[in-house]
Amino acid sequence: MIPDTPFLVIPEVSSERREYAPIGWLEPPVIPSNKLRLLANATLNEFAVLTSAMHMAWLRYIGGRLESRYQYSVGVNYNTFPMPPKASDLSRLEPLAQAVLDARAAHARATLAELYDPDLMPPNLRRAHRALDRAVDRLYLRAGFASERERVEHLFMLYERIRTPLDAVARGKPKRRRKSDSRGAA
Repeated sequence: MIPDTPFLVIPEVSSERREYAPIGWLEPPVIPSNKLRLLANATLNEFAVLTSAMHMAWLRYIGGRLESRYQYSVGVNYNTFPMPPKASDLSRLEPLAQAVLDARAAHARATLAELYDPDLMPPNLRRAHRALDRAVDRLYLRAGFASERERVEHLFMLYERIRTPLDAVARGKPKRRRKSDSRGAA
């Protein structure tokens, strides 16, 4: 079903050369392609996290591939991604997310493919993304991260914390053995 309000779109496949997947907004009456993943009722905060280096690190390490290109899956990438621990801090990202959108708008004639081509990315868009990356990183770890590997290790640690209680519930309580019928009934 197509949302009746603006919605976030994530490309199913994106070039491995890109530093960031070209995530964007569409609104009715646009009918999105089947090659887009939709997030209805998305906020600037969600856009901020999903377009960050943190989320891209997750995509690169656990996402699928189509040939060498990144393949985005709601089940594998979005549903398993550990969002920042304190949801209340997400509002800090809004002005930085808007700065990314404003930097894109400053190049209105360029397509998202052109804007996110690593050889053509405008400097103001790259700066806006870097500022957003630093802020998102600090939501996960006050000191930030020195490398993508550190980001991924931290995300896997958070994922493990989220998953462990779910695994326990899935295993369920041990079943009690029935007491054997002492009357010898068969």
